[in-house]
Amino acid sequence: MNPHLFVYGTLLPAAGHRNGVRLQREARLIRAASIPGRLYRIKHYPGLIEGNDPQELVHGEVHALNNPVRALTWLDAYEGIVPGAHDQNEYERAERPVRLASGEQLTVWVYLYRKDVAGFCLIADGSWVSASH
Repeated sequence: MNPHLFVYGTLLPAAGHRNGVRLQREARLIRAASIPGRLYRIKHYPGLIEGNDPQELVHGEVHALNNPVRALTWLDAYEGIVPGAHDQNEYERAERPVRLASGEQLTVWVYLYRKDVAGFCLIADGSWVSASH
């Protein structure tokens, strides 16, 4: 199973969330990365909408999970993913390519927001950390 996870919101160490702290214990930071898309402030958390425009990027980090099966189980629960309830879930976990700060491309797991973002605030610079401080 792919051990790489791209995080862009509350799971970033700088966000200070308890599950971000847990992720730091259960994974190793690879480096900063970005993915084409748009970032929205949903409530007290962000939502990433995929995109194809290379000028619209969401910034985050790639982590290598020590035990991907175990970690993705609790991460799915944290993101509110209920197996068999695809239509009700706010997020879906998908494998997508990201661009590392080194320029290298890597396929990672990422949580994509599935609901309508009408009425939510676009975070124009694609950085949750700068938007939440």
